[in-house]
Amino acid sequence: MKNSFFFGVLLVCLSCKSKIQESPNSGIKDLAVVEHTTKSLDFVTSDELKESVYYLASDELEGRATGSEGIEKAATYIEKKLKSYNVKPYFETYRDHYMAKGLDAYNVVGFIEGSDPVLKDEIIILGAHYDHVGIIKSVDGDSIANGANDDATGVAAVLAMARYFATKKNNKRSILFTLYSGEEMGLLGSKHLAARLKEQNVNLYTMINFEMIGIPMVDKAYMAYFTGYDLSNMASKMNEYVDYNLLGLLPKAKEFQLFYRSDNYSFFKAFNTPAHAISTFDFTNFDHYHKVGDEADKMDYEFMADLVNRLIPAFETMSNTTTQEIKMNE
Repeated sequence: MKNSFFFGVLLVCLSCKSKIQESPNSGIKDLAVVEHTTKSLDFVTSDELKESVYYLASDELEGRATGSEGIEKAATYIEKKLKSYNVKPYFETYRDHYMAKGLDAYNVVGFIEGSDPVLKDEIIILGAHYDHVGIIKSVDGDSIANGANDDATGVAAVLAMARYFATKKNNKRSILFTLYSGEEMGLLGSKHLAARLKEQNVNLYTMINFEMIGIPMVDKAYMAYFTGYDLSNMASKMNEYVDYNLLGLLPKAKEFQLFYRSDNYSFFKAFNTPAHAISTFDFTNFDHYHKVGDEADKMDYEFMADLVNRLIPAFETMSNTTTQEIKMNE
């Protein structure tokens, strides 16, 4: 995520023990603690998320600065993953080229067409940024800001969901899997792609951005928060789709206006449609933002897999409702 961000089922358990209470306001259950005993088919595994994060946040990629050799390796890795899942490129190739302050830069965009002859013209975007800040001031001999939580975790989640939908082929609406560079330079990649899709008159239904999801939040009754929670009914609808409060409102996110400070905002601004970021960075649980300590070995991959597996049924329902249930609030 860029500097201003900081400042400013398939998996449904057949057998699990949960400490869950009813929300007095909505009737939807609050998720306080979940202790799984057995799980029915965990599609997304901690190992696949770990593999992606460890590679993207490795020293070999030197912090994935936009325009660098390291980010080129990251883009190639993402392309190979999408191709291996039989996710098609949305454009002629997976690459969406643009210039980032004089540097050649690329978003990577995959596409799974919806199965319904009418609904397939409506697009859902699942995205994350794959760039980071590169080489920074050395601390104890380490000068590589590897960007594991920011945002290799988000990229790993998007790739895992691409694998799911490519395997199941059960989405009536079409889904774009979009990985952006240039985020750390001012949302440049997502701004470019949003403008390009707008020029093509793409019918964008929703956009969801994944930003720093590698560490669980502290003492929350939900697993992740939604930036811009009150701007649309998307979070409440997703909670309704899974029948518990998977997503919540983090007051600090609203206080620091995080909605406007990551790639979701580019799509909201271009399309005026529900576009939000999902995050678990709660201002208390991670001290390595834009520092050399943002390393792959600090991430909680079991938590990440649980979160992604819980999100998938909500996105699956979102892709299959007969009408557009998710809307901007008045």
